[in-house]
Amino acid sequence: MRQVITIKNYWITDQPVDVSECIKKVTRSEAGAISTFIGIAREFTYGKRTLFLEYDAYVPMAVKQLARIGEEIKAEWPNADVAIAHRIGRLDISDVAVAIAVSTPHRDAAFKASRYAIERIKEIVPIWKKEHWEDGTKWIGDQKENVSYEKKIPIKEEMS
Repeated sequence: MRQVITIKNYWITDQPVDVSECIKKVTRSEAGAISTFIGIAREFTYGKRTLFLEYDAYVPMAVKQLARIGEEIKAEWPNADVAIAHRIGRLDISDVAVAIAVSTPHRDAAFKASRYAIERIKEIVPIWKKEHWEDGTKWIGDQKENVSYEKKIPIKEEMS
């Protein structure tokens, strides 16, 4: 199944994330810096070996929240341009889960805005992760790993 939901420079996809596409979307002559953050599926979590991950999302809201983060960045760093892509579905170890590119005239703002973006994604974007561990256990939770959804992912009404 091919699923890509996009709002300008922000998208959720079930296909591999093309980091260069994020970079292309923010490359411009007035920017002297592009900072990228690339989150990948890691093999070990709290000492447990992960075989693969699955991400799920309330996709229409997730894309809107990615765009909201971009607007927040532009309010804090007015000369910034932002692109964010997040993958859903099955990810094998080392697959790209999220790519963020931020361009600004100078590097300090690009670094800060990129860090801000990943922290806000974990706070407000309705994306959930399931880890499939070697010992057979699974963990489902929010991006900050504070809330466990072992029984079910919340429905739209529960996210309000």
